[in-house]
Amino acid sequence: MTAPQLKSVAEAVQETADEMRLRSVSVADLISMELPERTMLLSPWLPSSGLAMVYAPRGIGKTWFAMCTAYAVAAGGEFLGWEASEAHPVLYIDGEMPAIALQERFVSVIQSSPYQASPDALQILTPDLQKRGMPDLSTLEGQVAIEPFTDPAKLIVVDNIATLCRSGKENEGESWLMVQEWALRMRSQGKTVLFVHHSGKGGQQRGTSRREDVLDTVIGLKAPRGDEDAQGAKFELHFEKNRGFYGDDARSREIELTNSPDGRISWAYQSLQDSTYQRVVTLLNEGLLAAEIARELEINKSTAHRHQKRAEREGLYSKPKSKKKEGGQAA
Repeated sequence: MTAPQLKSVAEAVQETADEMRLRSVSVADLISMELPERTMLLSPWLPSSGLAMVYAPRGIGKTWFAMCTAYAVAAGGEFLGWEASEAHPVLYIDGEMPAIALQERFVSVIQSSPYQASPDALQILTPDLQKRGMPDLSTLEGQVAIEPFTDPAKLIVVDNIATLCRSGKENEGESWLMVQEWALRMRSQGKTVLFVHHSGKGGQQRGTSRREDVLDTVIGLKAPRGDEDAQGAKFELHFEKNRGFYGDDARSREIELTNSPDGRISWAYQSLQDSTYQRVVTLLNEGLLAAEIARELEINKSTAHRHQKRAEREGLYSKPKSKKKEGGQAA
């Protein structure tokens, strides 16, 4: 090895050592630091320099949800009432969809949006367009491979954990550590990562719960209760972890995606409380009792009774009068 080569290696080793050197600060220094203000990529649940996850059963609409979130951020637009204050560059890493299906979906997303992203604002990595498939993000080699694409991005969508983080066992916390370290490194660089994941048989996110430890936001998408006829992307959205936002912003919603013949899509949403109330009214008028409705919709009896009383006040339901026996006694 020549002298210039030895010098280059030595410089690289020193640079690595400098990067790995820990640094502490006094609380006084920390308080006096001028740190970048934490803004929202999509208010209120997707912060800059943040980590989030959305999970759901297969086929319920989580990829549509992730795509529309990505495009809203890239265009500086709005999705389901959540607003992006400005446009930011987005990297969408897809792990399983055929390129033609991905193309068709993004055509629908873009044609249906009133906002227009710049041509290069949303970048896509997908398996069919790679010679050797997608990298494994739970390995250092895989993380290094995507660096040229993550460097310019402000939001990185990983769709999904099962196909893009393949090393180790899904239900073991240690297998997640490499991905967690990468996500924290992205956060330290001012980037936001949104993970897309599957739910398990019990309805919670599949595998180790350790994934949620460092996340700001965890969103669970679930099939509507008591609505066996639901078609397409109709689901309940629940904020299961909501760091920094509360109250109305964190209320559960019922959301439905519909497709028109021309390929455009539209989203409708309402609070889950309003949706549940409407179902209770429907079932009351079909002759079910409040206790039966509670079992049907998997809600508390007190909730069913409260909705019944509201329906009576609003004139949407009249409680049947008891039949009388001869002599004026109730049957």
